[in-house]
Amino acid sequence: MSGPGAIIRIGVFYDGNYFSHVSNYYQYVHWKRSRINIRGLHEFIRAKIAEKEGADLRYCHIVEAHYFRGRQRAADADQRGMLLKERQFEDVLIREGIVTHYLPVGPHGEKGIDVWLALEAFERAVFKRFDAVALVVCDGDFLPLVRKLCSLGTRVMLLAWDFRWVDQNEVERETKTAQVLLEEATYPFKMSELIDDEASASDPLISGLFMTAREARAASPEAAEAPSRPEPPSAAAVVESVPPYSGTIHSIKAGYGFIWPADGGGTIFFHYSAVLGADFNDLKPGDVVTYRLGSNDKGPCAVDVELVKPAE
Repeated sequence: MSGPGAIIRIGVFYDGNYFSHVSNYYQYVHWKRSRINIRGLHEFIRAKIAEKEGADLRYCHIVEAHYFRGRQRAADADQRGMLLKERQFEDVLIREGIVTHYLPVGPHGEKGIDVWLALEAFERAVFKRFDAVALVVCDGDFLPLVRKLCSLGTRVMLLAWDFRWVDQNEVERETKTAQVLLEEATYPFKMSELIDDEASASDPLISGLFMTAREARAASPEAAEAPSRPEPPSAAAVVESVPPYSGTIHSIKAGYGFIWPADGGGTIFFHYSAVLGADFNDLKPGDVVTYRLGSNDKGPCAVDVELVKPAE
């Protein structure tokens, strides 16, 4: 442990794809209906490390933070309506002093980004002499990194989220942090349990983990007026190019919903990532929408869902 008055130097390293997945879950599926607030997350990290180290919070500083993610070509992101959204999020990262590291996404997804994160975290821990490193990761492949950091005498804080959700193929999925990471980390924190614990409801460190409506507008004012389409885990294929169909929202669930087609028939499923020009959280039963037909692993689904007329 560091002595009284000694500066605790903290490095933070984000697996960007995992962090985005967590933030989307809390925005579109969890009852919080809010994104993770990076500034609040950093305050949580400082406070908890100060507590564990027996140090004064004033002496605990995040001296570096790094964000790693695969990224699509600008033309591809623009075509999917994602370019503005990506730039707005980059603005948030820049404001919080986070250094971004990107690799191009290939036909088989992200390749090499986890290795880059591990090498960068270890190298910087050696040369910058971090007292503690906070990792926002979940994959067991990061176990060698955790062990290497511990061998340096660097304490490892792991921020772990476990949750379930329904994807756009109507299949229940689960995100779970590798148990070996929880066992090897110096300071493991099960964030999902802390957030859902009623005893933590009044804890400002927990409430500070989420953006208020005002903070969300300040972070991305253009998106507040006309939110861009959230990045889907995997896009459903559009199978028809005919003009959009119309229908009425039948029901809204946690991260997905169903539409009554105007021309009759049974309800049709849609995922939160299929909504255009509005936020999924703003939709409600009775809203009139247009959509195109797509397909997923279970058959037809609605894509390119746009709000036409709110329910009266």
